[in-house]
Amino acid sequence: MYDLIGDIHGHAAPLKALLKAMDYFEQDGVWQHLERTVIFLGDFVDRGPEQLEVIRIARSMVEHGHAQAVMGNHEFNAVAWATPNAEIEGEYLRIHSDKNHNQHVEFLTQVNADSELHEEIIAWFKTLPLYLDLEGLRVVHACWQPASLQELKHHTDDKNCILPEAWAELTRKGSAGFEALEIVLKGLEIPLPEGVDFADKDGHRRQHIRTKWWDSKAVTYRDIAMVPLEIIELIPHEPISDGLLSSYANDKPVFLGHYWLNTDPAPLNEYIACLDYSIAAKPPKNGIDNRKLCAYRWSGEQLLCTENFISVNHQGDIVNAR
Repeated sequence: MYDLIGDIHGHAAPLKALLKAMDYFEQDGVWQHLERTVIFLGDFVDRGPEQLEVIRIARSMVEHGHAQAVMGNHEFNAVAWATPNAEIEGEYLRIHSDKNHNQHVEFLTQVNADSELHEEIIAWFKTLPLYLDLEGLRVVHACWQPASLQELKHHTDDKNCILPEAWAELTRKGSAGFEALEIVLKGLEIPLPEGVDFADKDGHRRQHIRTKWWDSKAVTYRDIAMVPLEIIELIPHEPISDGLLSSYANDKPVFLGHYWLNTDPAPLNEYIACLDYSIAAKPPKNGIDNRKLCAYRWSGEQLLCTENFISVNHQGDIVNAR
């Protein structure tokens, strides 16, 4: 049976506390359980203070058969940042802009950019599959959309890992592979009705919205939109155009990370659970600190339940468990 762990972002101390809370133990440098296996949902790096230790823990568990893992958008970006663009001399598959550097600088500092260790970790990231379709459950970083997963089959091997020759195509904005990967690793965005846009927190005009693609009851753009509360009133309360959304088949549970939730852990619906509860967010200036590292203890059930979530806070204290 599986214990699925959400986005860690370099927070090794809460990870160790969470593993201990689930009766995992460290032996010869490898965390393990006598009966259960971890599945990591990606986003091991960026932001946190102990990114190399997080990678060491996860990688050793995977390599010794005590865990599986999927790629998150931060691992994909790390590989693209470190990979030269063969088509443009001096450039990389992920442009070394100030914005991209600022998002990645904590990892680059901790790993000593361009070091032998950096190269070794990038090579391991390349071995991570984009998704897992296992007996009884599915795992993907952000969005399970069959059309996108089908497109990505042209760019992956039989283990759902990106082919060496496919990286350039998957980082080429506008290509079919790029658009499919964006959905799988970052979530589904849809265009707003013609003539409608809004300003984001940085003042940029946006004509697309990130969606709660799992919400089969959503009818309008406002229902489905994942935007800050101060923006939601700007999203039109009119029916979503046909063909923009596709519902999940509900044939087996699917587990996600990515979405930085800050509520009490619970399934998104009976078949879908997000396990990213914002462990890497900045601490609140006032009010309750809801940052958690979260797991779901799956034992074969078809319908997901709140009682199977377990999470710890930054101090390693258990904040909810069955």
